[in-house]
Amino acid sequence: MNPVFRTQMAGVTRRPARLLLTGLAVLVASFVVYATVLAQQITERSVLDGLSGTPEQAGLVVRNGVITTKQLAEIGKLPGVAETAARTEAGGQIGTEYLAVSSDPGSGPLSLLTMREGRYATGPGEIVVTPRTVERLGLTVNSAVELDPGDGKPVSLKVVGVADTRDDWGFLAYAPITTVTGLSGADVVNQIDVRLDAGADVPALRERMAALTRGTGAEGEQPEVAAGADVRLAEARAAAAEVDQVFAVVGMFVAVAVVAAGLIAASTFRIVFAQRMRQLALLRAVGAGRGPLARALAAEGMLTGLVAGVTGMLAALATGHLVPLLAGAFGAKVSSPGFPLAAAAGTVVLAVLITVFAVLAPALSASRVAPLEALRSAASTGAKRGIGGLRWATGLLLAALAAGAATFVAVNLPGPDPENYDPMPMLLGVVVSGGFAYIALIALGPALVRPVLAVTGWPLRRLGPVGKLAVGGVGGSTRRAAAVSVVVALGVTLIAGVLVGGASIRVLADRELAASAPADFELTSSESTPLPAGFAEKAGASSDVTRVTPYRRAMSVTVGGLEDVAATDLAMNALPRLADLDFASGSADDLGPGKAVLARFAADLGHLAVGDSFEAVAGKRTTRLTVVGVLSDIGPLHTGLLVDPADLTALGAGPAPTGLLADAARDGEQGRTDALRALRAAIGGQPGFGVTVLADQRDQMNTALTVLLGVALGLIGLTVLIAVVGVGATTALSVVERVRESGLLRAIGMSRGGLRAMLTTESALYGVIGAVLGLVLGVPYAWLALQATGVNAPLTVPVWQLAGVFAALVALTALAGVLPARRAARVSPVTALGTE
Repeated sequence: MNPVFRTQMAGVTRRPARLLLTGLAVLVASFVVYATVLAQQITERSVLDGLSGTPEQAGLVVRNGVITTKQLAEIGKLPGVAETAARTEAGGQIGTEYLAVSSDPGSGPLSLLTMREGRYATGPGEIVVTPRTVERLGLTVNSAVELDPGDGKPVSLKVVGVADTRDDWGFLAYAPITTVTGLSGADVVNQIDVRLDAGADVPALRERMAALTRGTGAEGEQPEVAAGADVRLAEARAAAAEVDQVFAVVGMFVAVAVVAAGLIAASTFRIVFAQRMRQLALLRAVGAGRGPLARALAAEGMLTGLVAGVTGMLAALATGHLVPLLAGAFGAKVSSPGFPLAAAAGTVVLAVLITVFAVLAPALSASRVAPLEALRSAASTGAKRGIGGLRWATGLLLAALAAGAATFVAVNLPGPDPENYDPMPMLLGVVVSGGFAYIALIALGPALVRPVLAVTGWPLRRLGPVGKLAVGGVGGSTRRAAAVSVVVALGVTLIAGVLVGGASIRVLADRELAASAPADFELTSSESTPLPAGFAEKAGASSDVTRVTPYRRAMSVTVGGLEDVAATDLAMNALPRLADLDFASGSADDLGPGKAVLARFAADLGHLAVGDSFEAVAGKRTTRLTVVGVLSDIGPLHTGLLVDPADLTALGAGPAPTGLLADAARDGEQGRTDALRALRAAIGGQPGFGVTVLADQRDQMNTALTVLLGVALGLIGLTVLIAVVGVGATTALSVVERVRESGLLRAIGMSRGGLRAMLTTESALYGVIGAVLGLVLGVPYAWLALQATGVNAPLTVPVWQLAGVFAALVALTALAGVLPARRAARVSPVTALGTE
């Protein structure tokens, strides 16, 4: 064995803690990688079962063709068949609301329902409904309704129970097959789930079922008889495709975290090798060559990666198998992830590769140490502050390439409402520019640390000696500070981009929802006929409803030569959400008789701008209007023209409103349900009128944006976690390197508390530098990416959220330095001064 290698391994054996600190970032990355694999398995095994519409007990499934109820009965009589469940659907109108009625046996292994209240439907005309259908349609247990299946012959139905199901859309009911086929008027079903007796001859039954259903459909429409497991697998694969897409996005962020771990590992190897510079010089002095020394250091890095990878993988495995136990304690059923051996081996190999690549440059640099360094009295060499000319040139070239790519994207950004625009080339340009910018930051980081520190460290210098020493400690080793801070900057850049992009998209969504859903409810007729007198008064009399706003609509108005523009006289100050509408020019403040507000499409296609006059024509009626405002997008209730009530009357609109908007008086689902019932009571059962819950659109949009933002921030948090780990490891190694310095400070009068404060402040400064650099990169690139997508979202900078991110990162990096600082403060001055 190489004597140099033996010497290095002996040092590792004597100080295993150093090995752990060096590989800590790689350990965390290994944990994240393998935990992601296990999370995907848990998701596929647990969630996908819930996405399948075929019961687990279905041994055979007859589907994809014309299947009659007669064939259903014959299949049920076959020897070896224990039970059948037919799947089909019918539906119809209950007033202006639609109700879908599906077939289900109601109990047993083939049922998809779980009864919550009442009983399952058994008699003619009996149905059960879902909980959300109770809230939305008011169909409580024992209520009777008239359902029109579309033939003008209403059918009386009675609600006898409430049942939970996999999906609850708010308009679902279930009944026996005879009730559903009676509603549909067709003697056919869509699918038959078949439960088999134990020991049944499956191939023979499959052949007999195929023979029974053969010839009932046209060519190419013959039913197929498939194994239930195959059907469930097909459904699972369809759902798994979406899950795979989600985890593909997760994989991108995991890859970023792996890169961050590599950067941290390279930084820690440089620190460790610098601390052992005198030892390495002694080895060179007694005859060790550069090659054997470099190989020995690289082998040490490989060992570090192996230990970190195995430890991280085992920790992830233990966590993954602990999840089902914890979920079970809270009543949730979660499947075990198993033990994917190939992924485990791949995780360990990845950890080794990360450390090998991370250790190469520090090992080669350390192997070039001069033997005369052995004569130094200190165990480490001085920290390098600057960067060489080649690194300057490389960094500036990369910065120029980043600026060039960003300029190309900015010059080629689409205008408002682009047609046939493909955002992918521009988004790719943003990614390329961001990649060049980040690599340039890595190259130029040491040169950027001092100017950033000069500004951000100014308040600390004013606080006294501790602050001055902390700033000097970071500024005295700019390469080390840059190596850690650029990883923090990567995390902050991504977080800032997500927050800015999310805030901008949310503002855009609020504007669009202000146009499409300016209130919680809209009451209209199915034929766009005027509302009867008294509707608005009855609705406004209820304490459950507020801001009742009638409006009129004209569906076919010509604006400046543009035909079939919808117009309304909705009062812009009547509903708070209308204030979210954005104007490209002008405003609605001057809206009055003879004035108009146009949607963007109407202004563009009609070649109109603020101050222009035009003729609005509806049939044989004409009125002249002046444009006082142009919206950034569509108008309220998807109209293109907003006018004064007098002008809409002049265009032929009748005096009665064609609809009304209203808000719930109280927040929450119960308040919304009470308001919905009050509005339905105002209708009084008159046919042709219904209430649309516009608030559901806002809920869906807000929920989707919140979940997307939360998932993105959670994934980016992986990079931040590794950055914080890197700060802690760097501070710990720095404490080891500067033991004598700490002892000298204690000897000249600095207290333990002061030393702890100084080292913790140094750790926090890594976060400050990284957060500043990350915000400088993140906000502009977020705007560029947002514009490259082609959406009309305004740049919105969430100042308080970004300030919170800044403060949190500084606090986390400071916290990462607390333990090393406490350790340094516990060493006595005499012991520290005697350490080499």
